[in-house]
Amino acid sequence: MIVSIVLPSHYQLSSVATLLEVLESVNSIYIQRNGEVYFKTQLIQSVEQQAESGSEFYGHLIKSTRSKVSSNLVLIPAIKKENIEAVIKQNQSLIPWLQNQYKNGAEIASFCTGAFLFAETGLLNGRLATTHLDVCAKFILDYPLVFVKPGRTLTVDWNCYTSGGAISSFHLLVFLIQKFCGNEMAVKISKAYSIELDRYDQSYFSTFRPIYSHNDDLIKQIQEQLENHYATIKTIEEVTRKYPASRRNLVRRFIKATGLPPIEYLQNLRVEKAKQLLENSDQSVSEIVT
Repeated sequence: MIVSIVLPSHYQLSSVATLLEVLESVNSIYIQRNGEVYFKTQLIQSVEQQAESGSEFYGHLIKSTRSKVSSNLVLIPAIKKENIEAVIKQNQSLIPWLQNQYKNGAEIASFCTGAFLFAETGLLNGRLATTHLDVCAKFILDYPLVFVKPGRTLTVDWNCYTSGGAISSFHLLVFLIQKFCGNEMAVKISKAYSIELDRYDQSYFSTFRPIYSHNDDLIKQIQEQLENHYATIKTIEEVTRKYPASRRNLVRRFIKATGLPPIEYLQNLRVEKAKQLLENSDQSVSEIVT
């Protein structure tokens, strides 16, 4: 089975290393059994990237997107979260290659923030997807045609797969191993990496991070009001009625700017503050909730 691992510009080294290590672990078991590997892995970069970085990655040969490459499965590792729009622009030359691989029958899986590159192809439109919780709100805003499931560790929609952040990558890898190699191999790998099978929820790892990268100054003012007075606000109207716009219009603008309705934004602020108090103070749960 041919597996292509894309090496985008600004990839996260730990993500690529995880993909390679787990696939090599599977191959080691197959070699012990019958002397042959199961996953034939190849690394893919754009022509421009290959010209800059060479044709080898820690002992693994790299092929360019102009090579005659066929894939049964394409894996997209995580990319850097910082200035993600610029990162996506720098990787535009990979988009046609990914679309062509899918057209020719390849299944595609993205890991963590690699979902942004996957979604840029348009192949996730109308499909389920997830990504790192810290950037889920941005993902929803940037790709409104994708059905985003922020709390999910992984999503499966026909032949398209995505995972959440960090350890979720292992869960998706184990799922793919179970699909292609069987349950026995999946159990072996899950034990080797101490990964709990069938964990599909990442919401308990979430950290709410307000989005201020939009250009709506009025919404920024409302955000500041919510964040400064989250403990005493009883209704959203207390905050919004002072601004020269209808409630419906403000809610619409707020969702467009932040990805969340104001009431959900306020609830997230309160939950995040409570989590911080639980982690960093001696207050009991009853003291925090009151």
